[in-house]
Amino acid sequence: MKNKNIIGLTACIFLFLVGFFMRGNFGLYFNISGLMIVIGGTFGATLICYRLERLKIVFNVVKASYRVPHKSPEDIVEILVDLSVKSKFRGILSLQEDEEETTILFLRRALGFVVDGFVGEQIKDLLKTEMYFFRLRRDDTERVLRTMADLFPAFGLVGSVVGLIGMLAGVGDTSVILATVPIALTSTLYGVIFSNFFFIPFAANLRQRTDHELLLQKIITEGVIAIGTELNPRVLERKLKSFLTPSSRQVQLVTLERIQERFKISKEPRHHPASASEEEGP
Repeated sequence: MKNKNIIGLTACIFLFLVGFFMRGNFGLYFNISGLMIVIGGTFGATLICYRLERLKIVFNVVKASYRVPHKSPEDIVEILVDLSVKSKFRGILSLQEDEEETTILFLRRALGFVVDGFVGEQIKDLLKTEMYFFRLRRDDTERVLRTMADLFPAFGLVGSVVGLIGMLAGVGDTSVILATVPIALTSTLYGVIFSNFFFIPFAANLRQRTDHELLLQKIITEGVIAIGTELNPRVLERKLKSFLTPSSRQVQLVTLERIQERFKISKEPRHHPASASEEEGP
């Protein structure tokens, strides 16, 4: 899916740029004065709104949203069912081994609560609190991006006004008019492009990523609580499948043989001590 997105994005950017080339020299659309007004004004206003440390966090979150792969709901359900079966074979404390193996911080922390003996309501309360503040942090980051998206067109308009003032001041002087008109036009162009091609999509992608991660966290919360109560793995699988789309529910997510192989669990059946009458015989 990621490769398809990259291919589609490349094709769309190509079409976007072709539209510029078809109307003449691409250099006509580049003006350093207009670019400085738009970028300098927008980032200056943003620094008035937010501290530099906040902007660094926003940059890191946006970068991670595109670079760090995320698990699918199907993967999370599979992991939780695997862990449920493992706890049945080896006991709850065996899940401690998986705290460091998983790359999902939320799942690792949830497993830690189970291993430490927290009851279901305590685990649910702790994880819901973490989910709540996770969403607040993401909302703050999205708010910064949307603020910048609003500022770019505004400073594009500022650049246009600067260009028009220069043009009116040079009425009668063709050289002055030719130097200031590009500032007026390209500033608006830069403001619209930066806002609608970059920062609004950044905010929308972050919102989609946040909703996806919250869904995974809800699945993990339900699954880990069920594991702590020693719910039957098949019942747990059916319960967690309710979070998935109908097409994903048709797939058998886990088999006993694969779990035994993954966790190196002996396939030999458990031996139950024979009754006294059977041992003594006739």
